[in-house]
Amino acid sequence: MKSLILFICVLMIAISALGQIQLAPLTQNSFLHSSYSEKELSIDSTFVYSTDTIDLPFFDDFTTNKVQEYSPDFNNPLTTSVLYYYLIDQATAIPIENNVGYTNQVTFRRYYDPVEGVFYDTVFNAQTVNVADFSSYPVNYEPVDLYPPYYIYDTLNQGDLSDTVWIENPPYLQDSARQFFLPVSNPNQLWIDDFTYHNYRFADHPRTLGVMTFDGLDASGFPYAIGTTSSGYADVLTSKPIDMSSLSVADSIYISFLYQPQGFGDEPESTDSLILEFYDADENTWNRIWGDTGKSVVPFQIVHLPILGENYFYNGFQFRFRNYGGLSGALDQFHLDMVHVREAIPPAFADTVFKDFSFVYPLNSLISEYTSVPWDHYKGSTENKMTEALEVIVFNGSIGPENYQDGAVEVSYGGITEGNFTLQGFTLAEQQINYAALDFATSFHDLKSGYEFPRNLAGAYEEFDVTANASAQYPNYEPNDSTAFKQGFYNYYSYDDGSAEAAFGPTGTQARLAIHFESYEPDSIIGLNLCFVPSVNDVSDKLFLLTVWDDNNGEPGEVLYEDDVFNPRSPIYSGSENEYISYFFIDTAKISVGSSFFVGWRQLDPERLNLGFDRNIDHSDEIFYSVDGGVTWLISPFSGSAMLRPVFSTQMDETLGIFNPKNERVAIHVYPNPAMNEIQITNSLGILGSQKLLLDATGRILIETKEEKINLESFSSGVYFVRLPELSNSLVKVIKP
Repeated sequence: MKSLILFICVLMIAISALGQIQLAPLTQNSFLHSSYSEKELSIDSTFVYSTDTIDLPFFDDFTTNKVQEYSPDFNNPLTTSVLYYYLIDQATAIPIENNVGYTNQVTFRRYYDPVEGVFYDTVFNAQTVNVADFSSYPVNYEPVDLYPPYYIYDTLNQGDLSDTVWIENPPYLQDSARQFFLPVSNPNQLWIDDFTYHNYRFADHPRTLGVMTFDGLDASGFPYAIGTTSSGYADVLTSKPIDMSSLSVADSIYISFLYQPQGFGDEPESTDSLILEFYDADENTWNRIWGDTGKSVVPFQIVHLPILGENYFYNGFQFRFRNYGGLSGALDQFHLDMVHVREAIPPAFADTVFKDFSFVYPLNSLISEYTSVPWDHYKGSTENKMTEALEVIVFNGSIGPENYQDGAVEVSYGGITEGNFTLQGFTLAEQQINYAALDFATSFHDLKSGYEFPRNLAGAYEEFDVTANASAQYPNYEPNDSTAFKQGFYNYYSYDDGSAEAAFGPTGTQARLAIHFESYEPDSIIGLNLCFVPSVNDVSDKLFLLTVWDDNNGEPGEVLYEDDVFNPRSPIYSGSENEYISYFFIDTAKISVGSSFFVGWRQLDPERLNLGFDRNIDHSDEIFYSVDGGVTWLISPFSGSAMLRPVFSTQMDETLGIFNPKNERVAIHVYPNPAMNEIQITNSLGILGSQKLLLDATGRILIETKEEKINLESFSSGVYFVRLPELSNSLVKVIKP
């Protein structure tokens, strides 16, 4: 398989031989990842769903997620169930009685003749039993010859049952599993499975808001085969059944779609592919109709295919997309957009355009430079902090030039409209008379002359709802010509949009990463919010020291704070929705900084630590790194923003526990550590019965308990973390040799 590490080839300035800065693909989709302790091993009390059949036309531009949702509902009047027994007598087809055990070992009765001094063994008759496999649906039965779970040794008096030796815990004991069935129906939802990743950030200039991304991650956001170099078929996106029974080949039914390799993700190689398949009900098979191999990012390509073959024109026709690539992470990515199945207008072969006008990406922020700043800082400032360059990218999906219309941005607070801006159509169309045909238009809008967020609100933090719209003067698919987001003012500064498309960081022992910020006012930092993401190798056992630098003529200067070497930090993978982990300074220190400062780390190990990297907002000029002990500082060659946020001491210190450094004063003690078998957990408050979580290095919850001890015997060697969420934000690293 290909190398898992993606090095972006750009013109780089000379760097030290000790290390460099690297960019790499993700191996986990943190928007999808959900914690779980183990895979479901039995179908008992699980649901099997049947979906509705839909009609043509079929259209999805992925502006919203149209995957069918499935919710178990035992009380739904449409819910039915079937009870399956584990053991069924093959001869009578009757379930074996409860509490009757069997073994697949041959058992026997032994008689000892003291006169002749010999043993006589009589093997018990086998009973053929159909044994169920409850691990998957449909339930399959296999015949197994089973025997009574005991031996009889007649060594004293023939027939004396005291000589019976029973097999403890016989492996075959009657059990049952109840499977539930529920039909679901929603004609607005078009797909039956959710292995692909619906997102707005990974594609490079999609024609509409939203795409489906295919990679090596499953529905939960975890690799299909973590820690391997395996390739194979990975994600699948399957349509609902479609009623085509009233149609035929003569009706000229076409399927069209757009696709793009790589985007802002990982480049698929020539051995990787995206394919389209049709289901043939007569042959009960999926037929490959189209496919393309991997390559570096190119503009979205149009595919327009006729549906040929009478075997597809029935009630229940389905199609699906699949990808082939690396199975160990968010690798070898393809992005899908604008899937359309319909009767084409003559000439059918040329009917490839869905006429639409749409936003290409969501908007991120109305304030200058940042996506969030502390509310205390914003309301204390006297300058107008609204952006002078709100970036709007739209696409005119018409085959001809189209007249522009004014757009608008509206801000509301608590459901009440606060203010608005006009997005001048002439500016939206890039100072042109019309939007160019089948082309993108990128415009920048100055918001300084209009509304400002009110500074008289007394909250510890504030959130405003922002909606934007833009359109051309022709009938439009409305969901695409508007976008919405929440403008938040919390207790940190952030450059990023909260979505990691890659992982990055410097390499080399004692390498340093420093991100530059200019705050609205001098204040005190209490820590950093860091978003580490898994990439290729697990580095959660590597060490670094939080560091704060003063500004020295635009580069990191004097060290204002650094962790001591006795209290190093390690990357923590939270495992949920690009979650940031708060790393507070030792002893809840507050570090005073001026209006210009740098924050980051000094790493003790040479490996890249894989900080999240947002490739949609470019603040690469604020990313500095050093691989020669801080003597020389270089600027990152990669376009994007570091997912690192300095946390300031604000009113939120007392309002939101998740930002409250006092929680860090609760010491968590785990011993022995390292530990082979069992660990004991205590806390400095002496509280018993608090919730305790054992997590692996990727953030998955392995054990959730209120006991003071956790048994590690069943776990493999490696690094684990203990967390007491009711008492502290801290995680304690546990090593099992």
